[in-house]
Amino acid sequence: MRKDDMILVSVDDHIIEPPDLFEGHIPERWAGRAPRLRKDPATGLQTWMWEGGASVTAFLNAVVTLPKQEWGFDPSTLAEIRPGCYDVAQRVRDMDANGVLASMCFPSFAGMAGTFFAACEDLELAYACLQAYNDWHIDEWAASHPGRFIPLPLSPLWDPETAAQEVRRVARKGATAITFCEDTEAAGFPSIHSGAWDPFFAACVDENVTLAIHIASSGKGLEGGEDTPMDVKVTMPCWNALPCAANLLWCKSLQRYPDLKIALSEGGTSWIPGFLDRMERHYGNQRWTGSDLGGLSPTETFRRHFLACFICDPSGLLLRDRIGIDNIAYEVDYPHSDCTWPYSADELWEHIELADCGEEEIHKITHLNALRWLRFDPFKHIPKAEATVGALKARASDVDMRMRSKTEYQAEYEAVHGPIA
Repeated sequence: MRKDDMILVSVDDHIIEPPDLFEGHIPERWAGRAPRLRKDPATGLQTWMWEGGASVTAFLNAVVTLPKQEWGFDPSTLAEIRPGCYDVAQRVRDMDANGVLASMCFPSFAGMAGTFFAACEDLELAYACLQAYNDWHIDEWAASHPGRFIPLPLSPLWDPETAAQEVRRVARKGATAITFCEDTEAAGFPSIHSGAWDPFFAACVDENVTLAIHIASSGKGLEGGEDTPMDVKVTMPCWNALPCAANLLWCKSLQRYPDLKIALSEGGTSWIPGFLDRMERHYGNQRWTGSDLGGLSPTETFRRHFLACFICDPSGLLLRDRIGIDNIAYEVDYPHSDCTWPYSADELWEHIELADCGEEEIHKITHLNALRWLRFDPFKHIPKAEATVGALKARASDVDMRMRSKTEYQAEYEAVHGPIA
């Protein structure tokens, strides 16, 4: 097998939402109260604003092709970032140039678990806006290019019953995954150990919808105090997947819902063998806790419920047998600072060769596991021969992948759209 023969499906990318997102999707009753993207005349920065609060897009979340000396946490405007961040047609062109067939995209301003909507005091308004967001994501973003996007709607975190209702609604629209929070209690909502989320979990099982849990989705922010080096703060969030997995693994709801599926987005894989070693040791040794995994071992429980997702994790590939070869999926993280665009296939292939993965293993890691866990079939729309890294790149040879500054992007944007008002 050659690098260009791989078929890549990314289970974690991101949308920088366009300003017209709610148009045509929010009921007329709520149209005047939906979030709006506005430019602050004092600062020149764009902010999503409404009565529920405000949200900006930090540059680390939209830095693809920007020089690294321009990266930072200062909020951005659409004019200063690559169009593929917010324009779905340009996104598909960038996916082609990177050799990526399909993508599952998490939100930006709304929070990776929808915490932006959950912060609104008027929960009826919050639900109307969240539903509008989901309809835009499914009906416009994902549906615009069949076979290229795995729909990923948001769940209303403020109420498990409402969340269950939304699962059933979006499932009827074709969604096979929905976001959830890595730590509901930290986000101000009921703990998963309380049993309160069982109606939501039940709906996910009934509809065969996978929970997609992204690191940092609880909104806790970066770890550390004022004196903590930025390197510590940026490298630590990926480990949030470990306590999330531990809480879910010991959550009694998993015994009640043995078919519940959970994707640990951007959580990586290299920590999992040690995690499972500790879980096995604990389960065999600390019997006084009364834990019961329904006759399964911790490793068996993990493999039944969890899909581990990685961007760059060569150690995880070396330990793939301990993780479970059917439980590993690939992600690109476009357009965040950790993304591998436009050299995703090159980096992944280097690590695949290092780990001496076989052809069947490669297919599972690069796309088959993702397609099975997320019940997505891009080949209904795109023949396999046209879905490979080589075939996709060949039709995107004209895509400009040069590094460009914010000012260059701004000049190009304003030449087409005029200055951001």
